[in-house]
Amino acid sequence: MNVRRRLISGSAVAAATALGLGTLSACSDSSAADGTSSGKLDVVASFYPMQYLAEEIGGTHVHVTSLTQPGQEPHDLEISAQQTAQLEKSDAVLYLKNLQPAVDDAVSQSGIRTKIDAASLTTLEKHGNEVGGHAAEHDDSQGEETGGTDPHVWLDPVRYAEVAQGVGKAFEKADPKHAADYRKNTASLVGKLGGLDAQYRDGLKNTRTKVFITTHAAFGYLAERYGLTEEAINGLDPESEPSANRVKDLEKMAEADGVSTVFYETLVSDKTAKTIAGDAGLTTDVLDPIEGITDKSRGGDYLQVMESNLKALQKALGAK
Repeated sequence: MNVRRRLISGSAVAAATALGLGTLSACSDSSAADGTSSGKLDVVASFYPMQYLAEEIGGTHVHVTSLTQPGQEPHDLEISAQQTAQLEKSDAVLYLKNLQPAVDDAVSQSGIRTKIDAASLTTLEKHGNEVGGHAAEHDDSQGEETGGTDPHVWLDPVRYAEVAQGVGKAFEKADPKHAADYRKNTASLVGKLGGLDAQYRDGLKNTRTKVFITTHAAFGYLAERYGLTEEAINGLDPESEPSANRVKDLEKMAEADGVSTVFYETLVSDKTAKTIAGDAGLTTDVLDPIEGITDKSRGGDYLQVMESNLKALQKALGAK
């Protein structure tokens, strides 16, 4: 069974935290073990969107490491013995429950003092192959992940800001000495995310079409926020193969709704997207789910990649 299918449906993954699994480096920063001794709040983040929050909110008072290396598909992460030991020594862990089963198990079994679950700081919804716009009226299928809860909340700036506020409060409680700075940094980040939300609202207000096609349903929250319809080739599972009927439906929909582009992402093969685009006479482009920052990412951090995503959507949707 595919790892992502397991995590979305909430099935147990008992073996994921067995010692010795994988050879992944302990973190993106080799000096992880020095965090506590440096006098800073030692925070372990599960993957990039959590790392970004911790760094922006914690500022100079935290030492942040990530369990997921740049360029690694986060859903398939396995926890090594070294990472398990690192987690136990940390002051806090920031993760998104039901996104990475191995992380969920490691956190639940650890004695770490502060456990911050981003999923508990905002609202989650169930999404299928079609999300937003007219899709809610005619989507009778939940795609590959029947009944699945969509974890991609960071792609909605408003929900991400809600998570940021919760993280800020957790940092204040974990490290009261620097509470004022955490509040200030949180307010600054929430302000930036508010500005990003405004850019998206203005930039996508007047478009030729409201429908876009992606390789998997990572952008459901974004679509709902800005009045768009996401049509996903593979539902919440980017590695599953679409049925022949699904491909045919997408080709018909693309013609009916004036869709010009099939979007693929940076960490998953673009083969399916390019095949469908070629058959339907469409172009392809990148819409980055920002699950990790790599050399292929269009920008240096979350905000910059989100701005690049906006430009890609504006081009594909025919923004006026």
